[in-house]
Amino acid sequence: MRIIFWGTPEYSISSLDIFIKSKHEVIAVVSQPDKKRSRGKKLISSPVKSFAEQESIKIYTPEKIRDNINFINELKSLSCDLFIVIAYGKILPKEILEIPKFGCWNAHASLLPRWRGAAPIQWSLMKGDEFTGVGIMKMNEGLDTGDLLLEEKIKIDNNDNLITLTEKLSILSAKLFLNATSLLEENINKNTNYQLTKQNTLGREITYARMIEKSDYKVDWGNEAIKISRKIKALYPRANTTFRGKNLKIIKIKVLSSDEINNEKYCLMSNYSKPGIILAVLENEGIIISTKTDPIILLEAKLEGKNISSKKQLIQQLKPSLGEYLSN
Repeated sequence: MRIIFWGTPEYSISSLDIFIKSKHEVIAVVSQPDKKRSRGKKLISSPVKSFAEQESIKIYTPEKIRDNINFINELKSLSCDLFIVIAYGKILPKEILEIPKFGCWNAHASLLPRWRGAAPIQWSLMKGDEFTGVGIMKMNEGLDTGDLLLEEKIKIDNNDNLITLTEKLSILSAKLFLNATSLLEENINKNTNYQLTKQNTLGREITYARMIEKSDYKVDWGNEAIKISRKIKALYPRANTTFRGKNLKIIKIKVLSSDEINNEKYCLMSNYSKPGIILAVLENEGIIISTKTDPIILLEAKLEGKNISSKKQLIQQLKPSLGEYLSN
């Protein structure tokens, strides 16, 4: 089948790669325009564009897709069977959705209709979901509201963070997308109808995964320890706090259990009613900080201008004192 692939971040590359290596023909790639992302204002191509260039595939990077007559006519001229869309970054308008012969199909990294929107992986981790997955849907004009062709669920491991879960879902998306395309092709060849499932029949709550904002990365020590832990995993490795006026990225923590809090080896300050206080500095354990609920141990962090450090090295860098505050 003749495919036009739509995608932008590194997450999309697994799917693009699997289609390039398949029996299908990727005739073009559509990605977001180059962005100014460095201090020198140098234009940086999207990961998908860079990958497509290496594969010598025709690339489109339109500034806008809605009411872009020249771009729309160009797409029509390619006589495409399918649009495959994964993390492109914009909602496709009706005039584009109607172009491919057998529809536009999207892989979304959640169990729809939970976490429709831009950041489903982050919010599934942030809210402590036990499971997530990938759904292949036939696109319509709504925000991730299309009917589902295939879906696969996976468990979110306790040790998963944004990096590890993104990699798992990227690989799963590629596999599921290829399976979906084979299913579509089989039905087309047999002149039979494929079965779609409406999202409102699945009995799941509709939630929205809004884009992550700069303020989301700040750790609120006045929050519950479990929520702080989830945020650090969900925004890994960018969740941060401030210590003595310097930015401190929180890479890894451990929430202390009730038994551990009472263990004499931790020697915690007796009064830790206020959150964000350094309760103990233990060379072999780490820096212990108060929260709204249980204290946490700071296992790995990155001080502004330094590399990621753990335990002893972090204590040497920070030279923290009991009773000092970390601010939001």
